[in-house]
Amino acid sequence: MRIRPRQQLLDLWRAVLDSCYRGGTWNWGGRDGANSISDAEQLLCLLYPATEIEAFALDRPDDIATDVEQALAGFGERTRIGGVLVGLIEDYLARYTTDGEPQFGARGYLRAEDEARPTEAQLDIEVVDSYSMSLSLCIASLRFLRGFRRFVSGEVRREARELEPRIDAVERLIRARLTAAMTGLVRSFVIHTPEPKSDAGQAILHMINQGGGSTEELITTLSARLERLRVQAANEVRLAQATEVDVADDLRLFECGWSWGIFRKAESIELVHNHVADAAGHAESRPYLYFTAVALDGVRDLTSQRIRELDLLDETQRYLADALQLRLELTEKYWSTVARFGTGRWPLEDIPWRTSDGEESDYFSLAVAAMLIQDLVVRESTDDLARTVAVFDQLARRGRVISRLTTHDPAATLHYPGVRLRLAGSEEIEGGPQLLWYVPDFVTMMLKRTLQAARLRTDVATRDQLMALAESAMDHLDRRMLRHGQAAGLWDDTYAVLGPAGLAAEEPSWFMTERVMECLVVAYDTFRQPPLAPQSMMQRAVELLSEAEHLHNQERLLVSDGYLSPKWAALNRIAQSLDRARAQLTERPGTAFSLATEALVQLDELAYARQDAQR
Repeated sequence: MRIRPRQQLLDLWRAVLDSCYRGGTWNWGGRDGANSISDAEQLLCLLYPATEIEAFALDRPDDIATDVEQALAGFGERTRIGGVLVGLIEDYLARYTTDGEPQFGARGYLRAEDEARPTEAQLDIEVVDSYSMSLSLCIASLRFLRGFRRFVSGEVRREARELEPRIDAVERLIRARLTAAMTGLVRSFVIHTPEPKSDAGQAILHMINQGGGSTEELITTLSARLERLRVQAANEVRLAQATEVDVADDLRLFECGWSWGIFRKAESIELVHNHVADAAGHAESRPYLYFTAVALDGVRDLTSQRIRELDLLDETQRYLADALQLRLELTEKYWSTVARFGTGRWPLEDIPWRTSDGEESDYFSLAVAAMLIQDLVVRESTDDLARTVAVFDQLARRGRVISRLTTHDPAATLHYPGVRLRLAGSEEIEGGPQLLWYVPDFVTMMLKRTLQAARLRTDVATRDQLMALAESAMDHLDRRMLRHGQAAGLWDDTYAVLGPAGLAAEEPSWFMTERVMECLVVAYDTFRQPPLAPQSMMQRAVELLSEAEHLHNQERLLVSDGYLSPKWAALNRIAQSLDRARAQLTERPGTAFSLATEALVQLDELAYARQDAQR
C-alpha cells in the first residue's frame, strides 16, 4: 500500500470525530477504558499533527486549509475549532488533576497473570508511558495555545474574547503537568551495573560475546569502548540518581535507560514541588527496552530545536529538560555502541535480543535497532545503515510483516496481545499481584524507524529497501484498521491479520491509533525532504548540460535573421531550460538530466531544420 500521509491523516481525523464527538459531547475512553495514558493518546491524535505539520495548523482559524476544515466539520465552522480544542484540553486536565496535583495512573493498561485482579493502589501507579505521553501532550497543547492566544487577543467577537481567561487557566495546569511529567522521567532513569558473574551480567555477556572470546578479554574491551560514557554518567548524571551506583567501576558491566516507573531508590528532587518529585518508587534498576524507547520519543519532542526557539519552558523546566537531554544522549550512544559491538557479527544481528533479565524477543531486537537508527538520524550518518536495514528486513520476515503467518505461529503474539513485560517491584504495592504490561506496537515501531531512516542521504538501493519495508508495514496496518461501527477508520482489528489468534475489535485502541498517527506525521516530514542526488546521476547530468550548452552557443552564432526571429526566441526558451537544469543539478539531478535531454532534442531539431533549408 502506498503511504499518502496527508490524505490518511485527514481520514484519521474524520474517523476520530465520528467515533468520539457525537451530539456536541466528547466521549473519552476506548478498548482499555479511560485512563491518563489512553485519553492523552486520544487527544494527541488531533493535537500532534496540528502542531507538527504547518498545513494542519488549527491555531489560526483564518488560515485553516479547506480539506482540513472539511475533515473537522463535526466541530462546526472553522472559527469554532480552536474553542472546541481548548475545551477538550480543559476536560482532560480536570479528569486527571486532583487538588492541583497531576495524576498519571495507568489503570486499564495494567494486567496481572492468572486472572488476578490488581488492587486499586496498583491501578493508580504511574509508569514511564504515563509521563512520556503527557509530556508530548503538554508540549503540543502549549504550542497550540500560544498561537491560538494571538488569534483570540486580536478578535472583537465576544465569544472569542471570552476564551482568553480560559486559555490562561489551561496553560497554568498544562505547565504544572509538564513539570510533573519531566520530573517522573528524570526519576525513572536508571543505570544498571551488574556483576559479570550475576544472572544479569551473564545475560549481557551472552549478547555481546559474538566472537567467542574469553570473558576477561571481553569485559576489558567493552570497558574501553564505554569509558567515555561511564565518565559522563559518573560526573554529569546526578539529579535523582541513587548514590550507591558506582558507574566508574570497570569490573562491573553497565547499561542505562528507563525502568517501567520511578526507581525504588531514586532521590527526591527538591527543586520541584509536586507529588512526583518525592513519591516512593517501586521499579527495579534494570532498564526496559520498551519504556526506554517511549521515554526517548517524549524527550525528543521536548528538546527539539523548534521547542527551544519557541521558548515554551520556564526556568525549572529548562533545568529538567537539560537533565533529560543528557540522559537521552547517553542512552542512545550506549545502545548504539552495544548493538554494533565487536569486529564480526553484531550483537544486534544475533536475533532475538536477550535482555539482562534473561527474556528474549524479536521485539527487543527491534527496539535496539530503533535506537541505533535514531542515533544515525541525529548524527546524519549512514555508517552501518545498510547492515541495520538488513536487520529490519529480517525482523519484518520473522514478525510476519512481509511473510505469511502460519498456523499457531508464535510471531502472532508480537501483534496481539503483544510482548509481555513483567513490572518487577509492582507486587510490593499493597501486596497485590505482579503487574504485566503488553506491548503490541511491533509494526508501528518498524514503520516509524524505517521512515526516519529514509531521510538519510544514503544510496538509492538502500532507500528503496527502506520504503519497501515501510509500505509493507503500512499494508499490514491497513488490514488491521476497523472497518465497521462508529470506530471505523481507527485501529486495531487484529483478527483480520491473525485470524483466531487475534481480536475482532469494535472499540478503538488508542494505543495503536496514536502510534499510527505518529507514523503518518513522520512520513509527511520524510516526504518533504529533497530526493536523493546520486553522484553518478549528477555526473551524467553535468555531461549532458555541457554538451547542450556548447551546442546552444553554436546555434546562437548561426542566427542571421535578427533578435526578433522565431529561431532566436526558440534559443531563448532552450536557454531558460538549461538555466533551470543547472539550478536543479545538486538537489534534483534526475530533473536536470531530463531538462538537458529535452534541450538537446530541441537543439537537434534546429540543426536539422537548418541543414534541410540549406539542401
